[in-house]
Amino acid sequence: MILPTLKDAPSLRGKRVLLRLNLDLPVENGELRDTFRIDSTMKTVDFLREQKAKTIIIGHIGRNPKETLRPVYDYFKKSISITFVETIEEAKESSATLAEGEFLLLENLRSFPGEVTNDQVFAKDLASLADLYVNEAFAVSHREHASIVGVPKLLPSFAGFVFEEEVTQLSKAFSPAHPALLILGGAKFETKTPLIERFLGIADDVYVGGALANDIFHSRGYETGDSLVSNCDISPAILNNPKLHTPSDVLVRIPSGTVEKGADAVLKGEKIVDAGEDSIDDMRALISKAKFVLWNGPLGEYEAGFDAGTIALAQMLAECDAETIIGGGDSLAVVSKLNITERFSFVSTGGGAMLEFLANETLPGIDALQKAFSV
Repeated sequence: MILPTLKDAPSLRGKRVLLRLNLDLPVENGELRDTFRIDSTMKTVDFLREQKAKTIIIGHIGRNPKETLRPVYDYFKKSISITFVETIEEAKESSATLAEGEFLLLENLRSFPGEVTNDQVFAKDLASLADLYVNEAFAVSHREHASIVGVPKLLPSFAGFVFEEEVTQLSKAFSPAHPALLILGGAKFETKTPLIERFLGIADDVYVGGALANDIFHSRGYETGDSLVSNCDISPAILNNPKLHTPSDVLVRIPSGTVEKGADAVLKGEKIVDAGEDSIDDMRALISKAKFVLWNGPLGEYEAGFDAGTIALAQMLAECDAETIIGGGDSLAVVSKLNITERFSFVSTGGGAMLEFLANETLPGIDALQKAFSV
């Protein structure tokens, strides 16, 4: 894949650089709870500072346009010289006096209506702030927003160092070492069908857990009680594929607490909340023989406290000899909490973007950079 990167950019000294970062981070009591996504981009931030660029950082946080990036600003100002502005007009005024090696942070992009709709006027407003554009937000590059696909039409555009690494590392999954194993959790089977279909042709084994497995159980005629189910149609080509694996037993919530049951023994009114111990053993056997493992998504209702299966999986992968690539918000939260992030071969900052890239080998943000580069 030909991807224009910062290494291809001309001299940056004194140039105004519009840097799109993924700043969608959890905030608790006004402070960032997990800074992994920002910390991973500091190589690019430091590079721009060292090259004496004048950098305008843009990004979004949360789904509510009223959420603010001030906690992100407070975190950044501990390590770089940075100013916070709330409007495009303020950004234009402040960028005019920005010194070489200094930074400007614009308020939450989603507070501007034109961002999500990819409004061309808004894209032009953003582009007017800079001489060139850098996308260092792989995790949101599956979205056709103004800051992702609109701006590259208007400025010389490049991928940041982490963006480049994401593409390089995730591309390994298209021709992995064998035996290769895909472990996929989370929910919304209909959105992950293309990925499952593709990797049933690439990998030696595909293990589907979490709420995704509930959809398979339902399609096989099992009772799923009150479990989260998409009720989507799953093709026989998936259901009957010998490479497909699902939990053999599950943790079920019942009125008196929780109990482990066979996946085909769930009753009405019960709810599947995690993988069972036999399922963990099954995954351990698959992992022990694998040379390449790709993992995305939790095995249970992680946010509701049913995290034992996901934690066990993370620990198994951290200790195995295979090349390991992981991603997804809940997966990142687990490995960060366990302080084992560095024990994986690669940790992707993407969730939905990672899955879409693996299914299609590209993203709208990648296409935008390639088209900008070829102009």
